Amino acid sequence: MNLSKGRNSTKDKHERILRAAIKVFAKNGFHNSKISQIAKEAGVADGTIYLYFKNKDDILIKLFEERLDDVNNRFQEVLDGIADPEEKLRTFIAMHIELMDQNRHLAEVISVELRQSHKFMKEYVPRKFAEYLNVISRIIREGKDRGVFRADAHPGVVKRMLFGALDELVLYSVLSPSPKYEFKTLAQQATDLFIRGLKN
Repeated sequence: MNLSKGRNSTKDKHERILRAAIKVFAKNGFHNSKISQIAKEAGVADGTIYLYFKNKDDILIKLFEERLDDVNNRFQEVLDGIADPEEKLRTFIAMHIELMDQNRHLAEVISVELRQSHKFMKEYVPRKFAEYLNVISRIIREGKDRGVFRADAHPGVVKRMLFGALDELVLYSVLSPSPKYEFKTLAQQATDLFIRGLKN
């Protein structure tokens, strides 16, 4: 018996379901989406979904966790190779915007549809999201320690302000039928404003 092949098949179906859910949630909205639609998009039977996920909310939460885990790992991989805190922050913002720009359906699901899940908003403990925010706070602390950023910059405040700004830019881009600005332009403007504020 080839156990490795079985594990790969299981992992493949899990990923196919998540990718299908992203498309279905982005197209129909979380509340209007059905398990049967996700199954059809993934090319699996309806019952197969329940072998991997408890329900629609569980799919959404797992989707968020796994994609954010990938993002956090990518951030760590890239940022660990950058010494200058200012350059780290610029790179972080650019990567965030680029990831959302390259994955528009995922951006819409995370920025819009995730908030439509009552279970997520009321019960979920966002450990992966906390890890994401802590990437920002570590950069701010490092910048303060090196005298690059102002001494009174509070990492806990800055990380939430920066994420809030980036989240709003993504919302604007994915929801606007004809955005006036490209993602890259938005990223550059946000970066310049935050860097100036942190250094003055």
